[in-house]
Amino acid sequence: MELWYTEKQTPHFGITAKIEQTLHHEKTEFQHVDVIETKEFGRMLVLDGMVMTTDRDEFVYHEMLTHVGMVTHPDPKHVLVVGGGDGGVIREVLKHPGVESATLCEIDGRVIEVSREYFPKIAGALSDPRVRIRVEDGIQHIEAHPDTYDVILVDSTEPVGPAVGLFQRPFYEGIHRALREGGIMVAQTESPWFNRDLIAQVNRDLRSLFPVTRLYTASVPTYPSGLWSFTLGSKGRDPLTLDTGEIPELDTRYYTPELHHALFALPAFVKELTERG
Repeated sequence: MELWYTEKQTPHFGITAKIEQTLHHEKTEFQHVDVIETKEFGRMLVLDGMVMTTDRDEFVYHEMLTHVGMVTHPDPKHVLVVGGGDGGVIREVLKHPGVESATLCEIDGRVIEVSREYFPKIAGALSDPRVRIRVEDGIQHIEAHPDTYDVILVDSTEPVGPAVGLFQRPFYEGIHRALREGGIMVAQTESPWFNRDLIAQVNRDLRSLFPVTRLYTASVPTYPSGLWSFTLGSKGRDPLTLDTGEIPELDTRYYTPELHHALFALPAFVKELTERG
């Protein structure tokens, strides 16, 4: 008998993966948390039936959410990651030697604990002395910390349940206040195929708050449609003004200095989302 896991990414479309076994299942205060062993992508973290990360392709998402904003900021010392309990973004943040503190704000502490147990290569950096773990609501944390962070990275789940507020204008207004002068934020903003209205709305909201707003994309095979978007808002520097020689060589498998500018060359149907309204 074969066992398969299917994520219904829309009411009419999904992906499926052959699985060997279920390693973990629980219902926390906030969501269902599952870890399954798949034939194609290794271990897979699933929250409320949605794939969050896998052993095989996690590096793409974590690198892309992190490094574009980090290299654009001239001196990122204090960084906040909202969500991201698996620790992958924190791991990438700490590849920048100038970072003095990396705060992880994750609402569901069980995601952190499960990730440490089943995804040690992703979550291992959570033990670094520069990391501060806060098990609390990211929206409330941001409101309580004005003018605190150089870079804020929003590693949220899809816009359902407790994550809905992480895609709304009041949250972005709070981020703007929490960023220091010249600060930069980056948020994952879903699939250009399946979340067009959401991407356009986030872009409008950030354009009204930040002097520089840029959308870029990457290929993440296990995310809906495989094409994923990220939206950057900057109080200061424009990522397109960086000279390639200014971008440090990092220990990465997807992001490179040569790729940096190309990320912002969008397909026409994606670019039009940044021009709505």
